[in-house]
Amino acid sequence: MERKIIHIDMDAFYASVEQRDNPELRGKPIAVGGGEHRGVTTTASYEARKFGVRSAMPGFKAKQLCPQLIFVKPRFDVYGTVSKQVRAIFEEYTNLIEPLSLDEAFLDVTSNKKAIMYATDVAKQIMAQVHQELDLTCSAGVSYCKFLAKVASGYQKPNGLTIIRPTQAEAFLESLPIKDFFGVGKVTARKMEAMGIHHGRDLKRFTKIELAQRFGKMGPYFYDIVRGIDDRPVNPSRIRKSVGIERTLNEDLNSVEDIEPILQNLSRKFYERLKRVDNFGRTITLKLKTSDFQTITRSHSKKYFIKDEDEITSIALSLLNENQDSFEKIRLIGLTASKLEKEDQPESTQLTLDL
Repeated sequence: MERKIIHIDMDAFYASVEQRDNPELRGKPIAVGGGEHRGVTTTASYEARKFGVRSAMPGFKAKQLCPQLIFVKPRFDVYGTVSKQVRAIFEEYTNLIEPLSLDEAFLDVTSNKKAIMYATDVAKQIMAQVHQELDLTCSAGVSYCKFLAKVASGYQKPNGLTIIRPTQAEAFLESLPIKDFFGVGKVTARKMEAMGIHHGRDLKRFTKIELAQRFGKMGPYFYDIVRGIDDRPVNPSRIRKSVGIERTLNEDLNSVEDIEPILQNLSRKFYERLKRVDNFGRTITLKLKTSDFQTITRSHSKKYFIKDEDEITSIALSLLNENQDSFEKIRLIGLTASKLEKEDQPESTQLTLDL
C-alpha cells in the first residue's frame, strides 16, 4: 500500500507563540534570542524575515537588517508546553508520529484513527484544529514519502498546504533548486553548484557511483531522492542522539581564568538537565565559538556512562585547558553528552538550549 505521509511544520514557532501571548508584538518584526549585542536569533517572525532576518543570525546583524526589530527572550518551558499541545492534536489522528524538533513532525496517516480517506483532508483538519485551539498556524506537506512531504511543507509558508502526488514527483524534483533539497547543506550545495548541479535535473545526470565517489554515503541517498525514491518509514521511536546546553557570553573572553568559572556554572546546569531527563552519555563534548564565529569542538569518551557531576565538570575543564591554544577569543560555550544511556528515547524536543 502506498504510504500517506504528512510533514507538519509550525510557522515561526517561537516568535508566533510570543506574538500570540503578547498582543503588543503582533504584526511587528520580532526575533527570539539573546539580543542585538551578544545574542543569536533562534526564530524570527515573518515581519522580520521580510528584511532578511533569519534563525542562527547574530543579533547585531539582524538589527542592522531591521532597525525596528524587537528582541524577545526565549521561554523554552512555554514552547515545550505548546509543543505537547500540538502533539496531542496529532495523536487524535495517528500514533505514527516522528518528531524532528519541538515544532515539526512526520505523520503516517495511511490508516488514520478517523478513517479519513485522503491525507490532504487530514492535513487540512489538523491545520484548522491547531489554529482554532492554539491560535497558531502551521504549514503542511503531503506526499507518499518523507522526503517529498518535508520539502512540500516549506513550499508555501506560512499557513500553506502543498501536495505532491506520485505523478507530480518527477517534474517537481527536476525543477527544484538544489539548495532546497532536504539534506543538502550550504557546503554540499556549493560543491554541487561547482559541479554544474543547480536543479534536480542536473543531479539526475550523475550515476550512483559518481555521486558516491563525490559525496560518500550521501551519494546514493541523493541519487534516490532526486528520483522520488524514499522508503523510510515514519519512526515513532526516533533515536535521541545527544543532550546539550549552550551559553552566549556577555563579552568575548580570551583568558582561561575568565572562562573557567562560566564553564563550571554551565556544567552544573548541564548536569541538572541530564539528571532531569535521566539520560547520561559516554562522551562529553566541549563546544567553543570564536569571536569570528568559527566553531571548535573537542570530545572525551569513557567506556561507562558519565553520571558524576564532578567528573563531568573535570572533563569539561580539561578539554578547555588542553585546547586553549586553539582560540584567541570566544563568544559561546556549549556542552553536549552523546552515546546516550537511553538511545531508544524519542527525540521529541530541541535539546540544545541557549541560556
